Amino acid sequence: MTILVTGAAGFIGMSVADALLARGERVVGIDNFTPYYSIDLKHARVARLAESHGELFTFIDVDFGDADALARALDVQNIDRIVHLGAQAGVRYSLENPAAYIHSNISGHVNILELARHRSIAHLVYASSSSVYGMRTDTPFRVADRADTPISLYAATKRADELLSETYAHLFRIPQTGLRFFTVYGPWGRPDMAVWKFTEAVLQGKRIDVYNHGDMLRDFTFIDDIVNGVVLTLDSPPDDDGQEKPGGFSTPHRLYNIGNNRPEQLTDLIAAIEAACGRKAEVNLLPMQDGDVYQTYADIDDISRDLGFAPTTPMTVGIPAFVAWYRDVWTKR
Repeated sequence: MTILVTGAAGFIGMSVADALLARGERVVGIDNFTPYYSIDLKHARVARLAESHGELFTFIDVDFGDADALARALDVQNIDRIVHLGAQAGVRYSLENPAAYIHSNISGHVNILELARHRSIAHLVYASSSSVYGMRTDTPFRVADRADTPISLYAATKRADELLSETYAHLFRIPQTGLRFFTVYGPWGRPDMAVWKFTEAVLQGKRIDVYNHGDMLRDFTFIDDIVNGVVLTLDSPPDDDGQEKPGGFSTPHRLYNIGNNRPEQLTDLIAAIEAACGRKAEVNLLPMQDGDVYQTYADIDDISRDLGFAPTTPMTVGIPAFVAWYRDVWTKR
């Protein structure tokens, strides 16, 4: 089986591609190395996949937001399934560069849907986000909850992706699963995320900015658990049986939350990083930033019932694993 993984130079994309390659699948990875964060890190991820898996892995540098370029790049590639993880990420950056989100997250998603349509793809798994729930105060967040009050452009594009996918599932019967990820962290992670930024600052003796004075809750989910959920999902496409599925759809389309099912205070994250680094953090307490949400908390009953998904990595294990990778691998590259 050949699987297209978009965003293969990204954190989750590289990790999912690695798992699929490790079990013998052929993976075609695409990315266009946008400079939102370190391009060196993105190149290092792709190099790791190539070095570890040889000819099973094919990488193509292409912008999937450009329909013509995407078609040319994949013209000779036979693709059975798609894991669409590429996107313009970041809540705060969407305030500065909204056009990047429309290009990648809206136009790019439609281009992938068109690819799935014309290639008769057996299953398209795509990344959504917990940010679609907005400022909900009733927790945990359930897929059945309304998700029509996003408070950032990023969140709005992810909700739009879900609706576009439902339209294509209805019109063209494309089997699809959207995954709402909850605060993913771990080795090879993103330097714009709190776990990386806080670890780097603590080890360098620099002050860290802590928003809402540390009173924020996040359902921190370790990358290995996320990868397990993505692979479980990819292997079990939804049936086109007219039955209602998670998300409320009767098409071959469903939505799942993937989280740790255990929200943690931001102050507890800092304490875990301090313990793993063996140093105290210098903290700069700040008010809430525009576009941020107070809490995330995943109800994972749907994916647990349907696919047997069960996260196994608490923060007390995941944070030391990230700190060890940062110290022993990334800083010594």
